[in-house]
Amino acid sequence: MKAIKTLVAAAVTLLAAGAAQADINIGVSLALTGPGSGLGIPMQNQLKLFPKTIAGEKVNLIVLDDATDPGKGAANARRFVTEDKVDMIIGSCITAVAAAMTDIASEAGTVQLAGSPVGVPAGKDKWLFRLPQSNTVMGHAVVEDMKEKGIKTIGFLGYTDAYGEQWLKEITPQLDKAGIKIVATERFARTDTSVTPQALKITAANPDAVLIVASGSGAAMPQMAIVDRGYKGKIYQTHAAATQDLMRVGGKAVEGTLVVSGPAVIAEQLPDKHPSKPVAIDFVQKYEKAYGPNSRNQFAGHAYDAQIVLEKIVPVALKKAKPGTPEFRAALRDAMETMGRTVFSHGVMNWTPADHWGYTLETGVMLKVVDGKFKAD
Repeated sequence: MKAIKTLVAAAVTLLAAGAAQADINIGVSLALTGPGSGLGIPMQNQLKLFPKTIAGEKVNLIVLDDATDPGKGAANARRFVTEDKVDMIIGSCITAVAAAMTDIASEAGTVQLAGSPVGVPAGKDKWLFRLPQSNTVMGHAVVEDMKEKGIKTIGFLGYTDAYGEQWLKEITPQLDKAGIKIVATERFARTDTSVTPQALKITAANPDAVLIVASGSGAAMPQMAIVDRGYKGKIYQTHAAATQDLMRVGGKAVEGTLVVSGPAVIAEQLPDKHPSKPVAIDFVQKYEKAYGPNSRNQFAGHAYDAQIVLEKIVPVALKKAKPGTPEFRAALRDAMETMGRTVFSHGVMNWTPADHWGYTLETGVMLKVVDGKFKAD
C-alpha cells in the first residue's frame, strides 16, 4: 500500500511539473512610474483584461516596472530570460528603455514585442518586433498634413533621447522632399521641468508650425511653454502624446493641437470601410467599460493588439514545440514573420522576415484637440 501511495504521489508530481512546463510565460516591462508612466499604466490596464489561457494553455504575465529607466529595463529583461525563462518579452513602452532591452532578448533567443517604435541598426532586429507604427509612417502623416495646410517652415522641439533622435532623423528627409524647412531645432530631457530657453528660441524663429516630440503628460509642458511665449502658429504632437494626459495637463494651451495617432483612438469616427474599425471599437468598448469614458489611448491599443498577436501565433507555435523551450520561442518568432495580413486596432499589420515594423504609410491618422477631446482632423 505504501508503495502504491508513493507511485501515486510521484505521478501527481510529474503531472504538476508537466502542467507548469506547459504554461506560457510572458515578461512585461513597462514604465509604471517616472515620466513615461502615462504610457505604461494604460498598457498595464489593458493587460489586466488579457485572457488567462490561449489555445488551451495557461498564460502568465510577469509585469515589472522599469520606471522609465533604461538601466532598470535592462535589468528586467535579464531577469526575464535568466530567472523566469519567459517565452516572450513585451516592452518597453519607452523607446530608450526598449532599446536597452533588445540585445538581452536577442542573445537569449526570445521575441521582444516592443510597445515603442524602437529603432536598431539594420539586421539587428531578428528577435525584435514593434507594436507601434514607425516614426517614418507617422512622420508621413504629419508631413502630408503640413503640406495640405501650406506650412513652409517648422521648429523642432524634442526629447534628447532615442525617441527624439529617431523622429528628427526620420522626418527630416520627408520635410526636405516636401519643401518644408526646419528653422529651429531644440532638445530637452524627459526629466526637465522647464523648457523656457528652448521655447524662446523656437518662438524667436517664428516658424509656421512647431513639432513637439515628447510623450504622455510630458508632451504638455513644452507646448504650454511655447504658448505662454505668445506663439500663434500650428503645433503638432507625435503618437506618444495621443493620451488624455495631454489635455489633462495642458488644458486650454493644447486646444487645436494636431496629434498623429493610430486609428484606435478615434474608433467610432473611422469610415465604415476602414478595416480596423470593428476591432478598434471592440478595444474601446471593452477598455472604457473597465476604466471609464474617454480613457482610451494609443498605448492601451497596443496592448490590445498584443493579444491579437498571441492568439494568432501561439496555436501555430504549439504545433512545433512546448512552452518553456528554445524551440517554442523560435516557433513564436517564425509564426510572427509568417502570420500574414492581420487587422489590429491600430491598422493592418503584416510582419515579414524582412520587415519587423509591418505597417504601411497609410496607417497614421491626424487628430485635433477640440474641447478637450480628440477629433478626426
